[in-house]
Amino acid sequence: MDYLSHLNPPQREGVENLEGPTMIIAGAGSGKTRVLTYRIAHLITTKNIDPFSILSLTFTNKAAKEMRDRIERVVGTDARNLWMGTFHSVFARILRAEADKLGYPSNFTIYDTEDSKSLIRAIVREMGLDDKIYKQNVVYSRISGAKNNLVSWQNYMNNSVYVSEDEQAQKPKMGAIYKEYVQRCFRSGAMDFDDLLFNTNVLFRDHLDVLNKYQQRFKYVMIDEFQDTNISQYLITKRLSAVNQNICIVGDDAQSIYAFRGANIQNILNFEKDYPDLRVIKLEQNYRSTQNIVNAANSVILKNSAQLKKNIWTQNDDGELVHLIKSTSDNEEGRLVASSIFEDKNNKKLENKDFAILYRTNSQSRAMEEALRKSSIPYRIYGGLSFYQRKEIKDLLAYLRFTINHNDEQSFRRIINLPKRGIGASSVDKIVVSAFENDLGIWEGLQKSQRVLPNRAANAVDNFVTLIKTFKIRLGKSDAYDTAAFIAKQSGLLKELYDDKTIEGLNRYENVQELLNAIKEFVDDEQQEDKSLEAFIADVALLTDADNEDKDNNDHVNLMTIHSAKGLEFKHVFIVGMEEDLFPSQMMLNSRADLEEERRLFYVALTRAMEKVTLSYALTRYRFGRLKNCEPSRFIEEIDPAYIKVDRKFNRSEPMGALNNGGGSSVYAKNLVAQRKTERKAVPPGKKLHTPSPDFAPSDTRSLDTGMKVEHPKFGFGEVKKMDVQGANRKATIEFENFGEKTLLLTFAKLRIME
Repeated sequence: MDYLSHLNPPQREGVENLEGPTMIIAGAGSGKTRVLTYRIAHLITTKNIDPFSILSLTFTNKAAKEMRDRIERVVGTDARNLWMGTFHSVFARILRAEADKLGYPSNFTIYDTEDSKSLIRAIVREMGLDDKIYKQNVVYSRISGAKNNLVSWQNYMNNSVYVSEDEQAQKPKMGAIYKEYVQRCFRSGAMDFDDLLFNTNVLFRDHLDVLNKYQQRFKYVMIDEFQDTNISQYLITKRLSAVNQNICIVGDDAQSIYAFRGANIQNILNFEKDYPDLRVIKLEQNYRSTQNIVNAANSVILKNSAQLKKNIWTQNDDGELVHLIKSTSDNEEGRLVASSIFEDKNNKKLENKDFAILYRTNSQSRAMEEALRKSSIPYRIYGGLSFYQRKEIKDLLAYLRFTINHNDEQSFRRIINLPKRGIGASSVDKIVVSAFENDLGIWEGLQKSQRVLPNRAANAVDNFVTLIKTFKIRLGKSDAYDTAAFIAKQSGLLKELYDDKTIEGLNRYENVQELLNAIKEFVDDEQQEDKSLEAFIADVALLTDADNEDKDNNDHVNLMTIHSAKGLEFKHVFIVGMEEDLFPSQMMLNSRADLEEERRLFYVALTRAMEKVTLSYALTRYRFGRLKNCEPSRFIEEIDPAYIKVDRKFNRSEPMGALNNGGGSSVYAKNLVAQRKTERKAVPPGKKLHTPSPDFAPSDTRSLDTGMKVEHPKFGFGEVKKMDVQGANRKATIEFENFGEKTLLLTFAKLRIME
């Protein structure tokens, strides 16, 4: 019980109160992982709960492994019996056990995003549709969104709202594509990531005996990062905990930033409505960041109306104020950030890995990369192409998958002519079409393909079938490594890569060897009971983006999007591109809910920092091939002035007047804030902010007078109705065509006077 002594009172309450519904609101850096870990350990050690009866759900395999290892240090090897993992891995395990109830084989293939998009491309082509209209990413996103909201293809095609939206978007065949996609996956014995949740809901809905079995098995249900759950995940956990009511959720509404993936913040905001006797525990002490960083982040997130109230605080030192860097361009921004890193490394004896550069969009990395290279500062892009998405890795995995599941259409298409064996694309299409027309699976269609293929291709197919049969025999006799090594060699993949003596070829060959090393490591793992190739492939299919990161422990500055930074921490954090229409994104300004999500994203960025935060913005930036004038983000102004200062040593031009070194606000700052508030009043329903003309450039407004026509970068075109030139603050009242009358301070308003 020594572990309890390491907890503060709210943390201890979260560990010791085990019965009934519980919501632990865990602020950034508040030690939620420790609470979850010890809570599970407490169940096992004090209540003698069988680990098989505990279900703990996370969002990455990495997080699950870290928690399991911590629990094992407290309770011993019993921790290995916990049902712990990601939503997808745990429910894939249940679906494999119950697959026959839904008409799937237990060894069903799991399609990743690339597999799904490849299938969508094939369907669009076969249906004779324009792939410029039915773009794979758009179709995939539409289908994924429907599944996450538990809308089947039947419901989709019968829903007038979906049908109307598709017709307005000039994509009337979207429902037909959805139907064909689902049916092709089913014929292939495959599920995509969304199916793992969708089909679990179907399983529990249509087979109450199965639901009851798992309700009785899982006496305690715990969910981490609950603010990131979607409707599908929420309903599964609600069903599973309905009998025992021992559900514990841990999360922070202020860090809900994945709405674009289907996450629904209302799941955590409205949790108490489902459980009136809910116990709410708040972890409010931040152990990660300095007081100034915590206070700055608090002052920003307070602007959100949809939130669970909490008071995040820390006993850490005050630390430095939040630094603000202004640059003339995005290239200069990169240089100033690199200079700041170079200086802090030398003055504070820091390593490169202590620094992170966070940005809203991936395209912003270019200027940062160039500046870091010129300064000889090593860096790595976090969230780049993962190991398991490399072509040569996908090729071998496709062979392994097809050996396990002979009806996997996407794996079949990938390997049938790899290495080249004289089976062209038209022959492949004939095989697939013939199989489906005769209601056959791919494997049976392959073996009866002679009637639709020319002799040479038919002979090549026969040889391919014989090869796969050889692999299948090996599969039943050997462990994962021996089988995979045999397939890699006999398929011809290894030889083809070995014969390519270019640098790229050598790298690809080494990557395949590294995959075989990973399989050997899997087989040699004493904790791994099932050492079959099927078990390894199932593990690989369920890796998340965070799990896929290369295991690189070298000393590099970290570059990543803010979304990728969730759950990480660094001593020094740079948040770059702090400009209106970039952060917050222009696409997130059409509703209060979208803007509040952007503000939560900024909050997440601030709270990644332990010791120092630097914000930077540029006055001009190239976007979409055009040089654009920029203005500072509203989020800069939302930080309490007591916690931010202009970093003057990195500002070559005139410093921004909104803030001074003492952290206090000036008259200029107050006027600027007032002007921005005027510009940001709620956009009328159905209206969007104006997109500036291509030649837009602010005019000198000293000559502005009533009756003149003007253009504003957000409110569009209007006519000056009234001028107020008394005192230092010149104002103009303008009647805009779409936004009505606005009174603007001319010192700050960017107006183009129309000729």
